[in-house]
Amino acid sequence: MKVGSFEFNLRELAGSMGDFGTLFPLAIGYIAVCGLDPAGFLVMMGLANVVTGLVYKLPMPIEPMKVLAVVAIAQHWTPSLIYASGFAMGLVWVLLASTGAIVKLSKITPRSIVRGIQATLGIMLAVEALKMISGGWILGIVAVAIVLILRDSRYAPAAVVLMLLGIAIVAYQGRLPAVELVRFTPPPLTGFNPKEVWDSLVLAGFAQIPLTITNATIATAALIMTYFPDRPVGVGKLSWNQGVMNLITPFFGGMPMCHGSGGLAGQYYFGARTGGTNLIEGAIEIGLGLFFAAAIASLFAAFPPAIIGAMMFLVGVELTRFVRDVRPGWDLVPLAITVAVSLLTNMAVGFVAGLAVHYGMLRWGGRPGEGLSGRT
Repeated sequence: MKVGSFEFNLRELAGSMGDFGTLFPLAIGYIAVCGLDPAGFLVMMGLANVVTGLVYKLPMPIEPMKVLAVVAIAQHWTPSLIYASGFAMGLVWVLLASTGAIVKLSKITPRSIVRGIQATLGIMLAVEALKMISGGWILGIVAVAIVLILRDSRYAPAAVVLMLLGIAIVAYQGRLPAVELVRFTPPPLTGFNPKEVWDSLVLAGFAQIPLTITNATIATAALIMTYFPDRPVGVGKLSWNQGVMNLITPFFGGMPMCHGSGGLAGQYYFGARTGGTNLIEGAIEIGLGLFFAAAIASLFAAFPPAIIGAMMFLVGVELTRFVRDVRPGWDLVPLAITVAVSLLTNMAVGFVAGLAVHYGMLRWGGRPGEGLSGRT
Protein backbone atom coordinates (compact mmCIF):
# COMPACT_ATOMS: atom_id res chain seq x y z
CA MET A 1 0.00 0.00 0.00
CA LYS A 2 1.25 3.48 -0.88
CA VAL A 3 0.13 6.68 0.86
CA GLY A 4 1.72 9.73 -0.69
CA SER A 5 5.48 9.24 -0.49
CA PHE A 6 5.12 6.51 2.14
CA GLU A 7 4.93 2.80 1.39
CA PHE A 8 3.51 0.21 3.78
CA ASN A 9 4.33 -3.33 2.69
CA LEU A 10 6.28 -6.37 3.80
CA ARG A 11 9.59 -4.99 2.54
CA GLU A 12 9.19 -1.78 4.55
CA LEU A 13 8.25 -3.94 7.55
CA ALA A 14 11.41 -6.00 7.00
CA GLY A 15 13.47 -2.81 6.72
CA SER A 16 12.07 -1.60 10.03
CA MET A 17 13.66 -4.66 11.65
CA GLY A 18 17.01 -4.15 9.94
CA ASP A 19 18.68 -2.42 12.90
CA PHE A 20 17.24 -4.65 15.64
CA GLY A 21 20.65 -6.31 15.93
CA THR A 22 22.14 -3.30 17.71
CA LEU A 23 18.93 -2.41 19.56
CA PHE A 24 18.16 -5.73 21.25
CA PRO A 25 21.35 -6.19 23.34
CA LEU A 26 21.42 -2.58 24.57
CA ALA A 27 17.68 -2.56 25.27
CA ILE A 28 18.05 -5.67 27.41
CA GLY A 29 20.92 -4.07 29.34
CA TYR A 30 19.15 -0.76 29.87
CA ILE A 31 15.97 -2.46 31.12
CA ALA A 32 17.32 -5.51 32.97
CA VAL A 33 20.54 -4.03 34.42
CA CYS A 34 19.83 -0.32 34.84
CA GLY A 35 16.13 -0.62 35.61
CA LEU A 36 14.92 1.68 32.84
CA ASP A 37 11.14 1.71 32.54
CA PRO A 38 10.29 -0.43 29.44
CA ALA A 39 7.16 1.58 28.63
CA GLY A 40 9.04 4.88 28.53
CA PHE A 41 12.01 3.33 26.71
CA LEU A 42 9.92 1.87 23.90
CA VAL A 43 7.16 4.47 23.57
CA MET A 44 9.64 7.36 23.35
CA MET A 45 11.72 5.48 20.80
CA GLY A 46 8.58 4.72 18.84
CA LEU A 47 7.43 8.34 18.86
CA ALA A 48 10.90 9.48 17.76
CA ASN A 49 10.68 7.03 14.84
CA VAL A 50 7.23 8.26 13.83
CA VAL A 51 8.15 11.95 13.96
CA THR A 52 11.42 11.36 12.11
CA GLY A 53 9.67 9.36 9.40
CA LEU A 54 7.06 12.08 8.90
CA VAL A 55 9.70 14.82 8.76
CA TYR A 56 12.20 13.19 6.38
CA LYS A 57 9.97 10.70 4.51
CA LEU A 58 13.04 8.46 4.31
CA PRO A 59 14.32 5.49 6.31
CA MET A 60 16.05 7.14 9.27
CA PRO A 61 17.29 4.92 12.12
CA ILE A 62 16.71 5.83 15.75
CA GLU A 63 19.30 4.06 17.89
CA PRO A 64 20.78 4.09 21.40
CA MET A 65 23.93 6.18 21.79
CA LYS A 66 26.34 3.29 22.09
CA VAL A 67 29.15 4.69 24.27
CA LEU A 68 26.64 5.98 26.81
CA ALA A 69 24.71 2.71 26.72
CA VAL A 70 27.76 0.48 27.19
CA VAL A 71 29.15 2.59 30.06
CA ALA A 72 25.73 2.92 31.72
CA ILE A 73 25.15 -0.83 31.62
CA ALA A 74 28.70 -1.68 32.71
CA GLN A 75 28.56 0.76 35.64
CA HIS A 76 24.91 0.08 36.58
CA TRP A 77 23.79 3.69 36.22
CA THR A 78 20.56 4.75 37.86
CA PRO A 79 17.65 5.61 35.54
CA SER A 80 17.86 9.30 36.49
CA LEU A 81 21.52 9.45 35.43
CA ILE A 82 20.60 7.89 32.08
CA TYR A 83 17.84 10.43 31.55
CA ALA A 84 20.27 13.21 32.49
CA SER A 85 22.78 11.91 29.93
CA GLY A 86 20.12 12.11 27.21
CA PHE A 87 19.32 15.71 28.14
CA ALA A 88 23.03 16.56 28.12
CA MET A 89 23.36 15.15 24.60
CA GLY A 90 20.35 17.20 23.56
CA LEU A 91 22.08 20.37 24.73
CA VAL A 92 25.29 19.43 22.91
CA TRP A 93 23.55 18.75 19.60
CA VAL A 94 21.41 21.86 19.69
CA LEU A 95 24.61 23.83 20.33
CA LEU A 96 26.46 22.17 17.43
CA ALA A 97 23.50 22.76 15.11
CA SER A 98 22.72 26.35 16.12
CA THR A 99 26.35 27.50 15.85
CA GLY A 100 26.91 25.75 12.53
CA ALA A 101 29.91 23.90 13.99
CA ILE A 102 28.74 20.53 12.71
CA VAL A 103 28.42 21.88 9.14
CA LYS A 104 31.93 23.34 9.27
CA LEU A 105 33.29 20.04 10.55
CA SER A 106 31.58 18.12 7.76
CA LYS A 107 33.13 20.41 5.15
CA ILE A 108 36.67 19.56 6.26
CA THR A 109 36.01 15.83 6.50
CA PRO A 110 37.05 14.00 3.29
CA ARG A 111 35.14 11.03 1.94
CA SER A 112 38.02 8.67 2.77
CA ILE A 113 37.63 9.37 6.50
CA VAL A 114 33.86 8.85 6.41
CA ARG A 115 34.26 5.56 4.58
CA GLY A 116 36.93 4.58 7.10
CA ILE A 117 34.50 5.16 9.97
CA GLN A 118 31.82 3.14 8.16
CA ALA A 119 34.24 0.30 7.44
CA THR A 120 35.33 0.27 11.09
CA LEU A 121 31.74 0.03 12.25
CA GLY A 122 31.13 -2.74 9.74
CA ILE A 123 34.09 -4.75 11.02
CA MET A 124 33.04 -4.23 14.64
CA LEU A 125 29.47 -5.32 13.88
CA ALA A 126 30.68 -8.41 12.03
CA VAL A 127 33.01 -9.43 14.88
CA GLU A 128 30.29 -8.93 17.50
CA ALA A 129 27.86 -10.83 15.27
CA LEU A 130 30.17 -13.84 15.06
CA LYS A 131 30.27 -13.91 18.87
CA MET A 132 26.47 -14.01 18.95
CA ILE A 133 26.34 -16.73 16.30
CA SER A 134 28.98 -18.84 18.08
CA GLY A 135 26.38 -20.07 20.58
CA GLY A 136 24.26 -21.54 17.80
CA TRP A 137 26.21 -22.03 14.57
CA ILE A 138 23.57 -24.13 12.82
CA LEU A 139 20.81 -21.60 13.47
CA GLY A 140 23.17 -18.78 12.50
CA ILE A 141 24.06 -20.42 9.17
CA VAL A 142 20.37 -21.08 8.47
CA ALA A 143 19.58 -17.43 9.25
CA VAL A 144 22.33 -16.19 6.90
CA ALA A 145 21.00 -18.48 4.15
CA ILE A 146 17.48 -17.14 4.68
CA VAL A 147 18.75 -13.58 4.30
CA LEU A 148 20.70 -14.34 1.12
CA ILE A 149 17.77 -16.20 -0.44
CA LEU A 150 14.90 -13.95 0.64
CA ARG A 151 16.51 -10.52 0.94
CA ASP A 152 14.76 -9.22 -2.21
CA SER A 153 11.51 -11.15 -1.77
CA ARG A 154 8.36 -9.02 -1.86
CA TYR A 155 6.19 -11.70 -0.26
CA ALA A 156 8.50 -13.24 2.34
CA PRO A 157 11.20 -10.64 3.21
CA ALA A 158 14.15 -12.09 5.10
CA ALA A 159 13.86 -9.93 8.24
CA VAL A 160 10.17 -10.75 8.68
CA VAL A 161 10.83 -14.47 8.22
CA LEU A 162 13.67 -14.34 10.76
CA MET A 163 11.58 -12.49 13.33
CA LEU A 164 8.78 -15.06 12.96
CA LEU A 165 11.32 -17.89 13.21
CA GLY A 166 12.74 -16.38 16.40
CA ILE A 167 9.29 -15.99 17.97
CA ALA A 168 8.45 -19.58 17.00
CA ILE A 169 11.63 -20.80 18.72
CA VAL A 170 10.80 -18.78 21.85
CA ALA A 171 7.28 -20.26 21.85
CA TYR A 172 8.63 -23.81 21.36
CA GLN A 173 10.91 -23.27 24.36
CA GLY A 174 7.91 -22.15 26.41
CA ARG A 175 9.37 -18.69 27.06
CA LEU A 176 6.63 -16.48 25.64
CA PRO A 177 5.26 -13.95 28.19
CA ALA A 178 2.33 -15.06 30.31
CA VAL A 179 -1.05 -13.60 29.31
CA GLU A 180 -1.42 -11.82 32.66
CA LEU A 181 1.68 -9.75 31.89
CA VAL A 182 -0.07 -8.13 28.91
CA ARG A 183 -1.63 -4.91 30.20
CA PHE A 184 -1.78 -1.20 29.39
CA THR A 185 1.20 0.70 30.84
CA PRO A 186 1.68 4.39 29.93
CA PRO A 187 5.18 5.91 29.90
CA PRO A 188 6.15 7.53 33.21
CA LEU A 189 7.06 11.12 33.97
CA THR A 190 10.78 11.09 34.79
CA GLY A 191 13.43 13.57 35.85
CA PHE A 192 16.97 14.18 37.09
CA ASN A 193 19.01 16.86 38.82
CA PRO A 194 21.49 19.32 37.23
CA LYS A 195 24.50 17.63 38.83
CA GLU A 196 23.64 14.38 37.05
CA VAL A 197 23.73 16.20 33.70
CA TRP A 198 27.36 17.17 34.29
CA ASP A 199 28.27 13.80 35.84
CA SER A 200 26.96 11.97 32.77
CA LEU A 201 29.14 14.11 30.50
CA VAL A 202 32.23 13.35 32.55
CA LEU A 203 31.52 9.62 32.84
CA ALA A 204 30.74 8.98 29.16
CA GLY A 205 29.11 11.94 27.39
CA PHE A 206 32.32 13.62 26.24
CA ALA A 207 33.48 10.28 24.81
CA GLN A 208 30.13 9.85 23.03
CA ILE A 209 30.26 13.20 21.22
CA PRO A 210 32.99 12.35 18.62
CA LEU A 211 31.30 9.04 17.79
CA THR A 212 27.96 10.76 17.24
CA ILE A 213 29.61 13.44 15.11
CA THR A 214 31.30 10.88 12.88
CA ASN A 215 28.97 7.89 12.65
CA ALA A 216 25.53 9.23 13.55
CA THR A 217 25.78 12.54 11.71
CA ILE A 218 28.51 12.92 9.07
CA ALA A 219 28.55 9.25 7.99
CA THR A 220 24.75 9.02 8.05
CA ALA A 221 24.42 12.11 5.83
CA ALA A 222 26.95 10.57 3.43
CA LEU A 223 25.08 7.26 3.33
CA ILE A 224 21.77 9.02 2.65
CA MET A 225 23.48 10.74 -0.29
CA THR A 226 24.61 7.31 -1.54
CA TYR A 227 21.21 5.63 -1.18
CA PHE A 228 18.98 8.61 -2.01
CA PRO A 229 21.01 11.09 -4.08
CA ASP A 230 17.88 13.02 -5.04
CA ARG A 231 16.79 13.46 -1.40
CA PRO A 232 19.86 14.52 0.60
CA VAL A 233 19.67 15.35 4.30
CA GLY A 234 22.38 17.65 5.61
CA VAL A 235 24.31 17.26 8.84
CA GLY A 236 22.68 20.40 10.21
CA LYS A 237 19.21 18.87 10.03
CA LEU A 238 20.41 15.62 11.56
CA SER A 239 22.01 17.56 14.42
CA TRP A 240 18.83 19.52 15.13
CA ASN A 241 16.82 16.31 15.10
CA GLN A 242 19.16 14.56 17.55
CA GLY A 243 19.21 17.63 19.78
CA VAL A 244 15.47 18.21 19.98
CA MET A 245 14.48 14.60 20.58
CA ASN A 246 17.05 14.23 23.37
CA LEU A 247 15.80 17.38 25.07
CA ILE A 248 12.25 16.01 25.22
CA THR A 249 12.29 12.22 25.63
CA PRO A 250 14.27 12.01 28.92
CA PHE A 251 11.27 13.52 30.73
CA PHE A 252 9.11 10.56 29.69
CA GLY A 253 11.51 7.67 30.24
CA GLY A 254 13.46 7.88 26.99
CA MET A 255 17.10 6.84 26.58
CA PRO A 256 19.81 8.90 24.79
CA MET A 257 19.12 8.45 21.07
CA CYS A 258 20.87 9.24 17.79
CA HIS A 259 20.93 8.23 14.14
CA GLY A 260 23.61 5.93 12.71
CA SER A 261 25.04 4.79 9.39
CA GLY A 262 24.98 1.18 10.58
CA GLY A 263 21.27 1.35 11.34
CA LEU A 264 20.54 2.98 7.99
CA ALA A 265 22.58 0.34 6.16
CA GLY A 266 20.63 -2.35 8.00
CA GLN A 267 17.26 -0.82 7.16
CA TYR A 268 18.16 -0.37 3.50
CA TYR A 269 19.74 -3.82 3.21
CA PHE A 270 16.54 -5.50 4.39
CA GLY A 271 14.19 -3.47 2.19
CA ALA A 272 13.51 0.01 3.58
CA ARG A 273 13.01 2.66 0.90
CA THR A 274 10.57 5.21 2.40
CA GLY A 275 9.62 6.82 5.70
CA GLY A 276 6.99 4.10 6.01
CA THR A 277 9.73 2.03 7.61
CA ASN A 278 9.98 4.48 10.51
CA LEU A 279 6.20 4.65 10.91
CA ILE A 280 5.96 0.86 11.02
CA GLU A 281 8.84 0.49 13.48
CA GLY A 282 7.44 3.30 15.62
CA ALA A 283 4.01 1.67 15.76
CA ILE A 284 5.57 -1.67 16.78
CA GLU A 285 7.64 -0.05 19.55
CA ILE A 286 4.74 2.02 20.86
CA GLY A 287 2.51 -1.08 20.91
CA LEU A 288 5.15 -3.14 22.72
CA GLY A 289 5.76 -0.36 25.24
CA LEU A 290 2.10 0.29 26.00
CA PHE A 291 0.93 -3.32 26.28
CA PHE A 292 3.98 -5.58 26.81
CA ALA A 293 6.17 -3.47 29.10
CA ALA A 294 5.91 -5.96 31.96
CA ALA A 295 7.25 -8.79 29.82
CA ILE A 296 9.53 -7.08 27.33
CA ALA A 297 12.87 -7.69 29.07
CA SER A 298 12.33 -11.45 29.29
CA LEU A 299 11.01 -11.53 25.71
CA PHE A 300 14.07 -9.72 24.34
CA ALA A 301 16.40 -11.92 26.40
CA ALA A 302 14.73 -15.10 25.12
CA PHE A 303 15.08 -14.20 21.43
CA PRO A 304 17.75 -16.42 19.77
CA PRO A 305 20.99 -14.39 19.58
CA ALA A 306 22.17 -16.38 16.54
CA ILE A 307 19.37 -14.87 14.44
CA ILE A 308 20.22 -11.33 15.51
CA GLY A 309 23.90 -12.12 14.95
CA ALA A 310 23.26 -13.29 11.39
CA MET A 311 21.46 -10.02 10.59
CA MET A 312 24.25 -7.97 12.17
CA PHE A 313 26.95 -9.87 10.29
CA LEU A 314 25.47 -9.16 6.87
CA VAL A 315 24.88 -5.50 7.72
CA GLY A 316 28.52 -5.27 8.82
CA VAL A 317 29.67 -6.72 5.51
CA GLU A 318 27.41 -4.25 3.68
CA LEU A 319 29.03 -1.30 5.48
CA THR A 320 32.55 -2.34 4.48
CA ARG A 321 31.53 -2.34 0.80
CA PHE A 322 31.33 1.45 0.69
CA VAL A 323 35.11 1.77 0.63
CA ARG A 324 34.86 0.97 -3.08
CA ASP A 325 33.95 4.57 -3.93
CA VAL A 326 37.19 5.91 -2.42
CA ARG A 327 39.74 6.83 -5.07
CA PRO A 328 42.56 4.28 -5.34
CA GLY A 329 46.01 5.43 -4.34
CA TRP A 330 46.45 8.54 -2.18
CA ASP A 331 43.04 8.45 -0.46
CA LEU A 332 43.48 4.87 0.71
CA VAL A 333 46.18 5.93 3.18
CA PRO A 334 44.00 8.09 5.49
CA LEU A 335 41.22 5.53 5.12
CA ALA A 336 43.52 2.72 6.30
CA ILE A 337 44.84 4.85 9.18
CA THR A 338 41.29 5.69 10.24
CA VAL A 339 40.30 2.02 10.33
CA ALA A 340 43.47 0.79 12.04
CA VAL A 341 43.52 3.43 14.77
CA SER A 342 39.76 3.12 15.33
CA LEU A 343 40.01 -0.63 15.83
CA LEU A 344 43.01 -0.30 18.15
CA THR A 345 41.53 2.56 20.22
CA ASN A 346 38.13 4.01 19.32
CA MET A 347 36.45 5.76 16.40
CA ALA A 348 36.94 9.24 17.84
CA VAL A 349 40.73 8.81 17.94
CA GLY A 350 40.65 7.12 14.54
CA PHE A 351 38.74 10.06 13.10
CA VAL A 352 41.32 12.56 14.39
CA ALA A 353 44.22 10.37 13.21
CA GLY A 354 42.73 10.02 9.74
CA LEU A 355 42.20 13.78 9.47
CA ALA A 356 45.78 14.44 10.61
CA VAL A 357 47.20 12.07 7.99
CA HIS A 358 44.95 13.46 5.25
CA TYR A 359 45.89 17.08 5.84
CA GLY A 360 49.52 16.19 6.54
CA MET A 361 49.79 14.50 3.16
CA LEU A 362 47.92 17.36 1.53
CA ARG A 363 50.42 19.84 2.94
CA TRP A 364 53.34 17.83 1.60
CA GLY A 365 52.04 17.65 -1.95
CA GLY A 366 49.16 15.16 -1.90
CA ARG A 367 45.90 15.59 -3.77
CA PRO A 368 43.00 17.26 -1.96
CA GLY A 369 40.23 14.92 -0.91
CA GLU A 370 36.54 15.50 -1.47
CA GLY A 371 34.75 16.91 1.57
CA LEU A 372 31.13 16.18 2.38
CA SER A 373 28.28 18.46 1.56
CA GLY A 374 27.70 21.27 4.02
CA ARG A 375 23.95 21.47 3.42
CA THR A 376 21.99 22.43 6.51
